[in-house]
Amino acid sequence: MIAVNNNGVFSSGELARLAGVSTDTLRHYERKGVLARPRRSSNGYRQYPAETLQRVQLVRRALSVGFTLDELSTILKVRDQGGAPCQEVRTLAGKKLSNIESQLRDLTKLRDELRTTLRDWDARLARRTKGERVGLLESLAANPSATNSSGHVSSSLKQKHTKEKK
Repeated sequence: MIAVNNNGVFSSGELARLAGVSTDTLRHYERKGVLARPRRSSNGYRQYPAETLQRVQLVRRALSVGFTLDELSTILKVRDQGGAPCQEVRTLAGKKLSNIESQLRDLTKLRDELRTTLRDWDARLARRTKGERVGLLESLAANPSATNSSGHVSSSLKQKHTKEKK
């Protein structure tokens, strides 16, 4: 059981420790609207209600599966006002899955191209004489399939989670 002080509240430090975040993160969550601004003690310290721990855990888990703080702020505001944003949550999660699947296809293509490039480079290196340059990097320009028209790796291949996890 988690110890809550006799007023049923956590200090910032207590809540942060229990939730595995920093006090700066708690303040950021407040600014983004996923945590309500807590009441203040007479000396100005934040006092979070005990249920805030579950809220922080919910936020952390939602962030880990791709939701952004802005999305969560909108969803939680509706929920806190008595609404049921379940369909919106489902729609957003479906879009996130679709995006991940697209990124996986792009990464698989890039992996396959890199494997082919490495086989070619290994063959070039095996045929070279000692000290001879075989133009490994130059060979990339001769095979532009992994690059876009500006010569850069496609942005879709470089993206991780492009949605900012604020």
